[in-house]
Amino acid sequence: MLGTNLDHIELASALEKAISENENVMVCCGRMGPMCLPVYDIMENLEDKYENVKFFDMEFDIPDAGVIRNLPECSNFYGLPFTVYYKNGKVVKATSSIQNKQEVTAILNSEFGKPE
Repeated sequence: MLGTNLDHIELASALEKAISENENVMVCCGRMGPMCLPVYDIMENLEDKYENVKFFDMEFDIPDAGVIRNLPECSNFYGLPFTVYYKNGKVVKATSSIQNKQEVTAILNSEFGKPE
């Protein structure tokens, strides 16, 4: 399990449940490494601002993370983390490697709407 303050997803079935029960979901699948930590921090800082989005992390190296690693949207990714945005159960955006706050908020605003 990752050492973040985000809600953790450990099973493919838990991810499926999360995206079926929530309209807007952001999942960061990575490790506790230098490219991933800034993305987790950004997500933790934005959780209260984007009340319409559920934020989760998932450990990249667990077997069930194949549900993220093997997505067609992630097929050309090489850098961690893999960050996937779901709306109404469908992938609407996926990114890899480090992201800054402006990049993450631009995606959140574009795909899920600006916070009120």
